[in-house]
Amino acid sequence: MIPSRWIPLIGWLHGYRGEVLARDLLAAVIVTLMLVPQALAYALLAGLPPEVGLYASMLPLVLYALFGTSATLAVGPVAVASLMTASALSGIAMPGSAEYVGAALVLAALSGLVLLAMGALRLGFLANFLSHPVISGFVTASGILIAASQLRHLLGVEGGGHNLLEMLGALVAQWRVIDPLTLLLGGGVWAYLWLCRGHLKAGLVRLGTTATLADLIAKAAPVSAVIVTTLLAWGLDLGGRGLALVGEVPAGLPDLALPGLDAALWSSLLPAAILISLVGFVESVSVAQTLAAKRRQRIDPNQELIALGLANLGAGVSGGSPVSGGFSRSVVNFEAGAATPLAGAFTALGIAIATLTLTAPLAYLPKATLAATIIVAVATLIDLPAIKRTWAYSRADGVAMLATLILTLVHGVESGILVGVGLSLGLHLYRTSRPHSAVVGRVPGSEHFRNVRRHRVETDERLAILRVDESLYFANARYLEDTVMALVARQPGLAHIVLACQAVNLIDASALESLEAINGRLRDAGVSLHLAEVKGPVMDRLAHTEFFHELTGQIFLSTYDAWRALHGDGIDPTFACPARASNEP
Repeated sequence: MIPSRWIPLIGWLHGYRGEVLARDLLAAVIVTLMLVPQALAYALLAGLPPEVGLYASMLPLVLYALFGTSATLAVGPVAVASLMTASALSGIAMPGSAEYVGAALVLAALSGLVLLAMGALRLGFLANFLSHPVISGFVTASGILIAASQLRHLLGVEGGGHNLLEMLGALVAQWRVIDPLTLLLGGGVWAYLWLCRGHLKAGLVRLGTTATLADLIAKAAPVSAVIVTTLLAWGLDLGGRGLALVGEVPAGLPDLALPGLDAALWSSLLPAAILISLVGFVESVSVAQTLAAKRRQRIDPNQELIALGLANLGAGVSGGSPVSGGFSRSVVNFEAGAATPLAGAFTALGIAIATLTLTAPLAYLPKATLAATIIVAVATLIDLPAIKRTWAYSRADGVAMLATLILTLVHGVESGILVGVGLSLGLHLYRTSRPHSAVVGRVPGSEHFRNVRRHRVETDERLAILRVDESLYFANARYLEDTVMALVARQPGLAHIVLACQAVNLIDASALESLEAINGRLRDAGVSLHLAEVKGPVMDRLAHTEFFHELTGQIFLSTYDAWRALHGDGIDPTFACPARASNEP
């Protein structure tokens, strides 16, 4: 029997009953209605034929349902991945061409292989290098870029450009040829969707509709916009009057085939695939964990890498573009009552039925409708007030966020996120290279110790207790040496220094050498070096070093023990830890 840890869906199906099946089917119907226009819209955003968005919403959903650990994450084409796809492929071929589509399949497959490799190596932690301010700045900039890229479809002009400046410049240059019919229809759809998003739910609740049902109806507004504008375009022959339509959408299911194996193409797309994989994984896991917490369920990030990798690989062999978990669809899936990942497989079945039966009417769907749908959908991604909040709390994080946002807007998505990640890592190294430390004294009448600069505490001119508030590694090892020696220089009568290590989770080889140097310099100065509150794993490693045996002082279980033993030079070894490795945390 196949274990459920390999195919998590097996665990979900234990005790699967008719009531659970009904919940999954209902959620699938609702998400299918929402996904059809989104799939077409995001294909348009990526510069791909509309059917590619539908193909990306079938096999990937089934694969995620089999291997994913979230009951409600709705996988498929999303706005940010579509924008990154367009950016990655813009210099390779003409959007919409066979070469462009082939490159999109390679990009999806390559993203899948990157995610699978990360999952196999259990590298889910790498996503932590994308800090929240960087992701927030990138997503906000992406939302602005996506909205700007769709204005040309809303205005009926050619437009173009790869960054915000180029897009706006192209629109300004063509303002004289704006098509009034396209603007009327696109603007009307945008206004309708904006009103539905902001006011329909509250209006339905006032009329007696339950809040959950009202929310689902409001989120399904794009479906009604698609139906109405498609009927108008067909009945009034708006295509013949100059309105841009989706055009013929091939009927039938996608063929399964390996993407092109051009080594030069694969290597050129690898950097973009890595970025799409990381951003898609962070977005997906964030959504999945948020929804799982509401049901007290658990998400396995490394298994999510496997599931998303297989989903993208499935997209690559079935004619689709890169996919990840979508926030709005996942929330709708959750609120519609999806109980297991099988709801995603039912959604894929619904998309397949739509692909077989609805392609003829979809040919009359106005591109302006899809553009308005995208603009309203990505409005939720734009969070400009977050810049002010982040800047007020941390200037360093604010700089990283602003740099990511500005570079993404004026230079492109790859440059923006790469610089943002670089700044995040650089700021982390800078912060940890100058770790916070404090000389502490005893709070009178207690076993607590606090910063001498912040509290009235007991001190001893012959004893200094230095609390180190960071793990010790190569970037801050030399800084610790300077801090200790400066402390010795300030207190000529010093006889003992205690390093309080309750915040130290790691001491690497460079830091160990610095501790050895500190121990030697203090010995030459007639000062004993002691340690206190060393954690078990750190003690285990120190116990096998020369530093441990050559330490001029002692290792104490607590800072209070060190104070009692050393205060007033009344050294009492009974408070020291035994000179052996400790298995305690």
